[in-house]
Amino acid sequence: MDPVVALLGILGGLAVGVVSPGPSFLMIARSSVSVSRQAGLAASVGMGLGGVLFAGLALFGLHSLLTQFAWLYAGLKIVGGLYLLWMAYRLWRGASVPLTVTADGPTAPTGLWRAFTLGFVTQISNPKTAVVYGSIFAALLPAEPSTWLLLALPPSVFVVEAGWYAIVAVAFSAEQPRAAYLRSKCWVDRVAAAAMGGLGLRLVADAAPQG
Repeated sequence: MDPVVALLGILGGLAVGVVSPGPSFLMIARSSVSVSRQAGLAASVGMGLGGVLFAGLALFGLHSLLTQFAWLYAGLKIVGGLYLLWMAYRLWRGASVPLTVTADGPTAPTGLWRAFTLGFVTQISNPKTAVVYGSIFAALLPAEPSTWLLLALPPSVFVVEAGWYAIVAVAFSAEQPRAAYLRSKCWVDRVAAAAMGGLGLRLVADAAPQG
């Protein structure tokens, strides 16, 4: 396969997965609307680096590893599911707490670091993301990829992941979405918590042995 075609195919496949709503989308949207645009962008960078990590693992045969060791994939599902349940609990518990923010509230460096870490951990805790990366790379990466393709993939993956979530962060941190969120914070947070908790329960249930 031509390296350019392989690169475009991999990035196209990843882009489809990235724009699909999931826990990463929920986290970026809420960080942007409830904290600040800077926090959302910092989390987007964390998402991008999480994608680069998965890309690196995929280059080393992530798909084959998950296929051969079913217990590893089940473990990833359990860890990821429990993390989402923990996030859902915190979100639900804080839903009724009033929130005051500015139009584009400045975020302290420590706050930006926390947002970045949250984005990174949310990305790498999703086992389905690992499967998407592993499958796409296994299907489209040439058997003997050229050096320039190996070098081009990590930064390209970062641009796709961080770029999309940066767009989400900018959109949700605009004045109208933020004002709407502040008016309906309690039920919006609880709907988001329920969705995130549902995803977590599904991951844990999927990992349970089938009788």
